[in-house]
Amino acid sequence: MAEIKINAQGLKCPMPIVKISKGIKLMSVGDVLFVTSDDPAFKEDVKAFCNMTGNTLTAVTEAGGVFTAQITKK
Repeated sequence: MAEIKINAQGLKCPMPIVKISKGIKLMSVGDVLFVTSDDPAFKEDVKAFCNMTGNTLTAVTEAGGVFTAQITKK
């Protein structure tokens, strides 16, 4: 199991999701992706992305205006 990190801070919708989509395609099943974003819409966007693609959104946390999402590829 690999862990991949993507920094999408400073990017606005839809670019954080575009980066996640590209990253997920390069991953193997079971790999974990950590994404940081300061876009206020990110939390809902990443939930919708995971629901549509079947990947598992393990956690979304927020600290100081920065969201961190943990996604496991299915």
